Amino acid sequence: MREQISLRMAQPGDVDAIVGLVNGYASDSVMLPITNERVALALDDFVVAVDVRGGVRACGALKEYSPSLAEVASLAVARDEHGGGLGRRVVAELEGLARMRGIDELFALTLTAGFFESVGYAVTERARYPEKIRRDCVSCARRFGCNEICLARLLRADTLEYAA
Repeated sequence: MREQISLRMAQPGDVDAIVGLVNGYASDSVMLPITNERVALALDDFVVAVDVRGGVRACGALKEYSPSLAEVASLAVARDEHGGGLGRRVVAELEGLARMRGIDELFALTLTAGFFESVGYAVTERARYPEKIRRDCVSCARRFGCNEICLARLLRADTLEYAA
């Protein structure tokens, strides 16, 4: 049986664990690397899943681009926790945080599109998000060879649906 895991907002003591988790996947070229400084500056945007000892087992962040748009970013689950639903729980918690902040639409750039599709995201064109391209993609080392897939989800029933 798996250990009890709880979700909460990240705290300063979680920074190293978040960076270690994300950069573990970055070393496999699955995610982009992240720095302690970047995590510390965005700590209020990170959700973590922790075990009973306080160890970070999964993380994810909301990266806001406008008052109504944010990216699900830095979503990582400890390898020995795969298949246990932590990724789903972190995404659901991030969606709740987004709703609380009045954000209507979320998107993600990922190499694991199937996961995001399984939690209600639909494949769409990256060009729908010029905010992302201007802020992040133009300075990314992978900008000319990016193979990430863009997926999006509307959070409010009263917003217009978009064509994928």
